[in-house]
Amino acid sequence: MVEISKDDLKEAKRQIDSILHKLTRAVSTMESKDDPKRCRSQITLANNRIKALEIANQLIEKELEKP
Repeated sequence: MVEISKDDLKEAKRQIDSILHKLTRAVSTMESKDDPKRCRSQITLANNRIKALEIANQLIEKELEKP
């Protein structure tokens, strides 16, 4: 297995945080449209991606806490 540095983990977390922010804004925009039912599949996909990225962030945070 490839060794991942703390700096790499910190940068990955920073990138994930940025993507999460953008996805959250996109979901909010889609849900506020006149007919959000038309975007239901896109909203579901974005919400699933948000959950996956939140899990990845939690795992990165646990790894960063290790000595």
